[in-house]
Amino acid sequence: MTLSPNSSESSKSRWVALTAALLGWMFDGLEMGLFPLVARPALGDLLGTNDGATIGTWYAVITAVFLIGAATGGVVFGWLGDRIGRVRAMTLSVLTYALFSGMCGLAGEAWHVAVMRFVAALGMGGEWSLGVALVMEVWPDQSRAWLAGVIGSAANFGYMIIAVVGLGLNAVIADLGGMLQSAGVGSETSAWLLKNSGWRILMLVGTFPAVLTFLIRLFVPESEKWEQENEKGTTSNWRTKDLLGVVVGAVAAIGLIAIWSKAGLDMAVRIGGSLILFFVVLTGYLYPILRFIERTAGTSTAAERRQTLSRLLIAAALSGVALLGTWGAMQPVPTWADQLTNGQQPDVKLYTQMCTAGGATVGCVIAALVGGWIGRRITYMLMCAASLLVVWNLFKWTDGVNAYFYFSSFICGAVTAAFYGWLPLYLPELFRTKIRATGQGFGFNFGRVLAAIGVLQLGTIMKEFNVGWPVACTSLSAIYFVGMVLIWFAPETKGTPLPD
Repeated sequence: MTLSPNSSESSKSRWVALTAALLGWMFDGLEMGLFPLVARPALGDLLGTNDGATIGTWYAVITAVFLIGAATGGVVFGWLGDRIGRVRAMTLSVLTYALFSGMCGLAGEAWHVAVMRFVAALGMGGEWSLGVALVMEVWPDQSRAWLAGVIGSAANFGYMIIAVVGLGLNAVIADLGGMLQSAGVGSETSAWLLKNSGWRILMLVGTFPAVLTFLIRLFVPESEKWEQENEKGTTSNWRTKDLLGVVVGAVAAIGLIAIWSKAGLDMAVRIGGSLILFFVVLTGYLYPILRFIERTAGTSTAAERRQTLSRLLIAAALSGVALLGTWGAMQPVPTWADQLTNGQQPDVKLYTQMCTAGGATVGCVIAALVGGWIGRRITYMLMCAASLLVVWNLFKWTDGVNAYFYFSSFICGAVTAAFYGWLPLYLPELFRTKIRATGQGFGFNFGRVLAAIGVLQLGTIMKEFNVGWPVACTSLSAIYFVGMVLIWFAPETKGTPLPD
C-alpha cells in the first residue's frame, strides 16, 4: 500500500500506527511492572520460605534472566521487523510477551517463572524497537520530539496502571473467592489462585494484551519506507541462519548470570570469565547485523559501514547507562519501601510504584521535548547529572515512608526514566531504514545485559559489605558519571532528517 504523504488516508494511518504502538508500549510497561509487585509473595509461595536472603537471590536471578531475554528479543524481533515488516513482527512480539507473562500465574516452581519471564521478555524487547521504527518512519521528521516523549510515557503509564490494578485486587480479594466459585471455579483452585495476596491472579491479567495482536493485524498499515526496501530486495539479505549467533550470545549471557549469582566463586574467576563471556555475547548479538552489512556492501561505502558499527556500540553504551541506573537504583524502591515499613503496610509498594511511574510519565515527555530544543547530547548529560542528585536524595535524605518519600519517588522517577523519552528520539536517527529495527533493537536492548550484571551486584554489595538498599543503589548510580563522558563520543543529530 503506497500512500501520498499529504493524503487524509496517510494521516489516518499514522494515528492508527501510533495508537497501536502506544498500546503495545503501555502493556509492555504493565508486564514489566507486574513481577516487582508480586515477587515477594510469589517467591515465598513457590519456594516455601519467607527467608529474605533466599527470596532476594531468586528475585535478582529472575530479573537478570528477564533482562537477558529482552536483550535477545530486541535483536531477534528487530531482525524479524527488518526481514518481514514492522507490523507482522510487532504482532508476534506482543503475542509472545502477553501469553508467557500470563503463564507465570500457573507456575509451580520458581525456575518456571524464570523461564517464562525470559520468553515473555523476548517479546517485550522486540516490541520496543519495532514500535519505535514503525512510528518514526510513518510520521514526519518535525514530529519526532513529541512522539518520542509519548513513546516513553506509554510504558511508564503501564507501570502505573498495574499498581492501580494491584490496589483494586487488594480491596476485593476477600470477596474474590466467592466470585470465582460462583463462576464455576472449584474451591481448591480458587484458594490456590488467591493464596499469598492473589499474586497468580495479577500475573494472569498479563494475558489481556494478546487481544491487541488482532487489532494490529487488521488495522495498522506497514511502513512505506520498509516496503520500499522490500521492493528493492534489500530485506532478503537478512538470513535466518545468522540468528544462531544470537543463540550463542544468549547462552553466554545466561553464563554471565550464573557466574555472578553463584556463591563462593573467586573474584578473579568471575572477572576473567565475565570478560570472555561478555565478548561472546557482544559478538553473537552483533553477528546477524554484521552479516547483513557484508551482504549489502555494494550499496554502502566502507566509511558508512564503519559508522554503522560505531553507532551500534555507542547506542548500546548510552542505553546501558540508562538501563543500569533504572534497574539497579530504581527498581528496588518499592521493595525498599516495604522493608522500611517492616511489611506492615502491604499497599506501600503499590503507592511507591504509582509515584515513580507517574513521575516517569511526565519526565519522558519533558526529556524528549528538551532534546528536540537544545540538542541530544547536552540533554543526555543533564539527565545523567540530575539522576545522580535525585537518587542520592531519595536514598540518603528521606526518613521513612512519608509525604516527602513519595514526593522524592515521583521526582526520582521523572528524572531517571527521562532517558526513555530521549532514546526513542535519538536511536532511530542513528540508523538507515534497512537496518533501523535491528540496529536500535540491539542498541537499546544490549544495554539490558549490562543492567542484568548490575542487578546481580546489588545482592553482592549488600552481602559483602553488610549494607542495605540505600548504599547498594547509590553505589550503582555512579554509572551516570560514565554516561556524562560517553555522550560526547556520540554524534549530534538535532535538525537532521531520519536517514533513508
